[in-house]
Amino acid sequence: MRFLHTSDWHLGRRFHGNDLVDAQRKVLDHICNTARDEHVDALLVAGDIYDRAIPSLDAVRLFSHGLNQMADLGIPTIMISGNHDSAHRLGVGSALLARADVHLRTDPADAATPILLNSPTGTIAIYGVPYLEPTLVRTHLEAEAATHQAVLTSALDRIRADLATRPTGTRSIVLAHAFITGATGCKSERDISVGGVDHAAASVFDGIDYVALGHLHGAQRVNNRIHYSGSPLAYSFSEAGHDKSLTLIDLPAGAAPTVTRTALPADLQLPLARLTGRLEDLLSDPAHESLAKSWLHVTLTDTARPYEPMARLQQRFPYTLDLEHKPTAIPTQTTTSPTYSERLRGRGDLDITHDFISTVRGTQPTDEERSLLQEAIDNSRVSAQEKETV
Repeated sequence: MRFLHTSDWHLGRRFHGNDLVDAQRKVLDHICNTARDEHVDALLVAGDIYDRAIPSLDAVRLFSHGLNQMADLGIPTIMISGNHDSAHRLGVGSALLARADVHLRTDPADAATPILLNSPTGTIAIYGVPYLEPTLVRTHLEAEAATHQAVLTSALDRIRADLATRPTGTRSIVLAHAFITGATGCKSERDISVGGVDHAAASVFDGIDYVALGHLHGAQRVNNRIHYSGSPLAYSFSEAGHDKSLTLIDLPAGAAPTVTRTALPADLQLPLARLTGRLEDLLSDPAHESLAKSWLHVTLTDTARPYEPMARLQQRFPYTLDLEHKPTAIPTQTTTSPTYSERLRGRGDLDITHDFISTVRGTQPTDEERSLLQEAIDNSRVSAQEKETV
């Protein structure tokens, strides 16, 4: 049987202020057209359907458009909620949607209840594991600890127990939304760390024939059974080098899955590019003429920050969206401290709070203080998740 694996649509997201609704609509149409053209037996959507827990009206309309397209395919669609989604809001109407063969899995209690597909070579059981916020689901899943490793292990133990009751030869697919050790993230993804740890081991999925993952935006292989489809659109300049694609899985009886990436057509991808150099060189070099219509992130290397650099860049490159200044060399007498945004770039909440304590007090936080800071950060994120479910 053949499956189409996608994830991380982030409906309603904007790119440096630019509306992406039209681009996302075209991508949803392409996903459904690919499912139809490739004669897939089911569509798998591994979380982060929306970009926000309370999506915009445009995002809801876009999802409605996608649901109608998926229902018209005449094949099952299995979707899970991600860490950007409000599981309760996304799950509204799930029982009704199931009648149209669109199966939403947003409640951890349903993770071990599969959608069963029959084929000439046997049954395939598809399980949907929504994003599991460790502190919120630990008790329900009877996990050993409030960690991603522990709650995923508990959820998969339940799935393996159900799978053991199925006829011999039943193959299995699991959808999950998590950061698995060995995979590579980017700046577009929201931090999900608990106690400083944001990942779980691939071994939690032992015994599963194929694992369709969401959360990381770059399409990648964890091992031959575990894959991220990546997001179909780029959502930050850190994804400018990604080859956006959809993932096709062929799951033959008694053999490892065959995974094929089908590239997203160039006209559906955002025209992202990066430029680095001195302002005058960027404005005069004819080699950059082809970037006049690209969405640009520009890094200026001038020793001193040029006068009105964004306005001047946009005269030649109208779609310059992001600008930073990184001088290649600064004389000793003019050396300046990094800007606030430069000090924060790529750093987690815990690192930032440690720096704050060090700056204000002049000494590093103690081990006890580090523990308290981590607890406060974890509680803050959990509190935000709980508010989204109200």
